[in-house]
Amino acid sequence: MKVLILGAGVIGTSTAWYLAQLGHEAVVVDRQDGPGLETSYANGGQISVSHSEPWANPDAPFKILKWLTRDDAPLLFRLRMDPAQWSWGIKFLYECQPWRTRDNSRAMVTMSAYSRKLLHELRAETGIEYAALERGILHFFTERSVLEAAIAAGALLAKYGLDMQPKTPEECVDIEPALARFRGRIAGALFTADDESGDAHMFTRNLAALAEGKGARFLYRRSVQGLRMGDSEVKGVVVREGGGSEETLTADAYVVALGSYSPLLTRPIGIDLPIYPAKGYSATYEIDDPAGAPTVSITDDDAKIVFSRFGERLRVAGTAELSGYSTELNMVRCEALTRRAREIFPDAARYDQPTYWTGLRPSTPSNVPIIGRTKYRNLYLNTGHGTLGWTMACGSGKALADIIAGTKPEVDFRFTR
Repeated sequence: MKVLILGAGVIGTSTAWYLAQLGHEAVVVDRQDGPGLETSYANGGQISVSHSEPWANPDAPFKILKWLTRDDAPLLFRLRMDPAQWSWGIKFLYECQPWRTRDNSRAMVTMSAYSRKLLHELRAETGIEYAALERGILHFFTERSVLEAAIAAGALLAKYGLDMQPKTPEECVDIEPALARFRGRIAGALFTADDESGDAHMFTRNLAALAEGKGARFLYRRSVQGLRMGDSEVKGVVVREGGGSEETLTADAYVVALGSYSPLLTRPIGIDLPIYPAKGYSATYEIDDPAGAPTVSITDDDAKIVFSRFGERLRVAGTAELSGYSTELNMVRCEALTRRAREIFPDAARYDQPTYWTGLRPSTPSNVPIIGRTKYRNLYLNTGHGTLGWTMACGSGKALADIIAGTKPEVDFRFTR
């Protein structure tokens, strides 16, 4: 079967790999010059099954109201005259109900854990390089009340097989000595030893090369213009190469893996995906003092940012801004990353030489991705992974490849039908 995949980020590339593994002809289309050059390019780098508590939870509405006046707030709604944003916001409030949070957490941790297992298998099979660091994720808190709430939430996730161990401030420093100078501010932490980190862009680039070795093809510098539809199926995808003329690409099946841009493609054919872009920021620094830089991936709950080490580089990433499709850097939010990094790891890196980046995370109100079939018999979805695209990439790609091949996925997840 020939399958045309729209989007060469970590999700689309993983889908192509698993389809090629099953013997299908995978063709990937992307507007960039190579794989993983948009949202997958400079994210936080965490394979974080432990981050499977959705943004939409009972405490979220109060926190968002409190943050409305802060330009550096961890989660910032910039209200616009945008029906899609308002619709997303209303659905988000619905997902904040306790029973919805529980159901969404289960779905997220199940897919994330399955994906992490597949990543281990892929690495063992292929030797793929991506600056992997298998030392767990340490999620620290500066407020005792917030720590206790997180421990209670972790107990819920433990029912689904996630092992998150509470740690004292002293134990935090034992796990990550670079936190020693910040130890007085830490109330405690949760440590997930099975989580890990790595460079998502490096992974995507190297996986694309492996997929090409299996027969997959990647067509770059081709922007998707729209879908040509029949009565009950897709007949082709209209693309434009550079500033040239349009052409129509055809296949037996089609996969939408365009991240935040997915609803712009599907809305005209009657599929209104509840996805809205959440602009995330990152800063990357060259490490100056290896002993002062973390070797365990760190999550700072207070600032809602993460720290991941990729060899001689330190990546600091986080925050979310719901303000439409702009990818313009907001320097207030960028500088907040550097300021917090200096505060926690003061001598670790060359903070005066940051490389700032921003990307649009494709977020659903529930934080649960949209994976599976559509009402059109040959059109499939693999999108809406929010902050967990890197975490869920292998699992999502394998599950959708199985669905396209007519096989029941191994993971228990609420796929679209």
